Amino acid sequence: MSLSDIEIAQQTQMEPIAQIAGELGIDERYLEQYGKYKAKIDYNLLNDEKNAPDGKLILVTAISPTPAGEGKTTTTVGLADGLRKIGKNAIVALREPSLGPVFGVKGGAAGGGRAQVVPMEDINLHFTGDFHAIGAANNLLAAMLDNHIYQGNALGIDPRRITWRRCVDMNDRQLRFVVDGLGGRVNGVPREDGYDITVASEVMAVLCLASDVSDLKQRLARMIVGYTYAEQPVTAGDLHAEGAMTALLKDALKPNLVQTLEHTPALVHGGPFANIAHGCNSLLATRMALKLGDYAVTEAGFGADLGAEKFLDIKCRMAGLTPAAVVVVATVRALKHHGGVPKDQLNAENLNALEKGLPNLLQHVSNIKDVFHLPCVVAVNAFPKDTKAELNLVEARCREMGVHVALSEVWAKGGEGGVALAREVCRIAEQPNEFTQSYPLDLPIEEKIDAIVKKIYHGEGVTFTPQARQQAQKLTELGFGNLPVCMAKTQYSFSDNASLLGAPEGFTVTVRNLKVSAGAGFLVALTGDIMTMPGLPKSPAAERIDVDDSGRISGLF
Repeated sequence: MSLSDIEIAQQTQMEPIAQIAGELGIDERYLEQYGKYKAKIDYNLLNDEKNAPDGKLILVTAISPTPAGEGKTTTTVGLADGLRKIGKNAIVALREPSLGPVFGVKGGAAGGGRAQVVPMEDINLHFTGDFHAIGAANNLLAAMLDNHIYQGNALGIDPRRITWRRCVDMNDRQLRFVVDGLGGRVNGVPREDGYDITVASEVMAVLCLASDVSDLKQRLARMIVGYTYAEQPVTAGDLHAEGAMTALLKDALKPNLVQTLEHTPALVHGGPFANIAHGCNSLLATRMALKLGDYAVTEAGFGADLGAEKFLDIKCRMAGLTPAAVVVVATVRALKHHGGVPKDQLNAENLNALEKGLPNLLQHVSNIKDVFHLPCVVAVNAFPKDTKAELNLVEARCREMGVHVALSEVWAKGGEGGVALAREVCRIAEQPNEFTQSYPLDLPIEEKIDAIVKKIYHGEGVTFTPQARQQAQKLTELGFGNLPVCMAKTQYSFSDNASLLGAPEGFTVTVRNLKVSAGAGFLVALTGDIMTMPGLPKSPAAERIDVDDSGRISGLF
């Protein structure tokens, strides 16, 4: 009987986190331990390391996700372990999991099998409290906003034009739309309101893009919470909220240090979703990994059309980062699903369906090579039922594009199963590249979105609702026209229709709403029926999670 992920993790003997930090050369004055096996690293370490050379940045992304699973985080962790196996000083940088998916359906973000970060129970649950701090800061601002209106509304805020929503780190559809302030005058001003999941909050995006405490405070102050009766934006700075919010976030801003099952250092910090936010771990964690290691292996959420596009067009642009190589993760099973095979039939060899599903992988690869001009390798995450004919077909189609394929067996073998991928990553990372973003910032808002849809999604164009066109005009008038765009779109398809699998053609993407995340520094374009508060599934994972009398957790993957 095979062991579950949590059983594998619980059988692992972790090294004290002080030992992991010591091997990285981190002075103990920068280490703040949270128990024996996790710690925060003071961001002031970067000031001492500012003259140290950066390592090579390796981005791991994937094909469009399917119920069959791609194993992107598992591959990311296994690649870092594989790099260490061949003598490279590698550090992995990952996002923190959200409690909503942990108790819902998607699962955690700690990898799987023999390629995990530990302590996985802590990481997948409360960890070091970062998400709670983000939720508290978000909701403090909401409370100060409503209190300002109640206390006389000196700024002239229009209650009908409030854009700031409360948040909670749980999938809860009941909170998408609420009416609050009921019960008479002393209980507030009645108005329509709603909640977002914490990972969709702009505070999360701000924390993940801030370069230091000062930058964090300035970004928080710029966040727009609503508009006045005169249609002028109102910011957190106008409400004098940024100082208190920063006080709540000062420790959450520090990256978290843990380890893989093979004791590779891992920075796990921040966790915006990639389908409704920008989908990357914190900038501070990435920079720290680059300073402390020769290779910093990081991932971007969901498929390359979402997480990787935002990593490259938003995060890299803001931070001046240039990846040395990109890994695109795929599985034969998932490609057969894109080719029309239902989930319960994926174990059977089906070269015809695989051929039909391969365009999804090839389009992601083409985007990395031909739009962003970065060297790329395809990592095929191996499953026992994959046949030699199927693996050969994937390799042949990728070879036709001039891209190498490496078999990744990290789930079963850990770092040893990632050695072939690690060697190929090292090879292509030495190649010079001409990294290019997919659009220039000085394009009008509508043209930037059109560029993403045509170049990355390979759609025919964009349909803007009348409301979205008015919002684009207003945002341009307010001076936000030169910001990058964060697309809120289904992760399951290149299009905004989750049922269009593979590499669909002839579609248009409908943008129904545009808003500015002025603190984060990007515009958000909402497409299709994407929403910022998920719901729990019919049979949530929470029904199977338990803890025994000794405190040992079970059912957590």
